[in-house]
Amino acid sequence: MGILSGVLTVRRFRVLGEVPEGFRESYRERLNAYAFREPPNEQGKQEIEGWAQVHNLLDTDFGDQNRWLYEPYALFALRIDKKVLPARWLRATVDKECERWCADRNQERCPPPVRAEIRDRVEQEWLRRILPQVRVAEVSWNMQEGFAVVQSLSEATLERVRRRFYQTFGLRLVPWSPLDWMEDLGTVEALVTATPAVLNLEAK
Repeated sequence: MGILSGVLTVRRFRVLGEVPEGFRESYRERLNAYAFREPPNEQGKQEIEGWAQVHNLLDTDFGDQNRWLYEPYALFALRIDKKVLPARWLRATVDKECERWCADRNQERCPPPVRAEIRDRVEQEWLRRILPQVRVAEVSWNMQEGFAVVQSLSEATLERVRRRFYQTFGLRLVPWSPLDWMEDLGTVEALVTATPAVLNLEAK
C-alpha cells in the first residue's frame, strides 16, 4: 500500500497510446484477464505473476471499480511469486539422503543419476511446504495526463511491469527521465540560462 500511504521510491513513465472510449468496462475485463492466479497444481521453482489490488496483494478481483479506479488515476500492482530453497540447506539435505542410500546398499558412493533423483525429490517435497517469496510493484497511472509511476527501482521488475502493462492494455510504458519532466515544466531552459551566472558567482 505504498502508493496510498507513505514516501515513495518510484520510476516515472510516459504512456504511449490513447485511452479508448468505454475504457472502464474494457480495462476491468483486461485487468481480470491478466490478474494474479494461483497455479492449478503445486507451485515449483517457476515465477508466477499477475495484477493484484494495491489494498491487499491477495485481492485479485477487479470487478469493483471503486477499489482501483480513482479518476483520472488507475491503481493496481504487479505481484510476482517465486519459491526459493536455501542452497546450503538443500545441499546438506541431499548429502544426508545420499549417505542413507549408500548405507542401505553398502556402497561407498551414490551414483550421479541417483543423486539427481534424490535432489529432485527433496526439492519437490520442500517446495510444496514453503511459502513463496513475494515481490509487489505498485502502479499509479494518470490516464488523463498520460503518465504512470511504478514503485520499484529494479530493472528486472520494471521490465516485467512494462511487458504486463502492454499485454493488458496494448499501451507502452516509456521511461521518462527527470530532464524530460523538467522540460515539460519549462524549467530546463531556465536552468541552462542561470548556469553561467552561478559559475561566475562561484569563481568570485
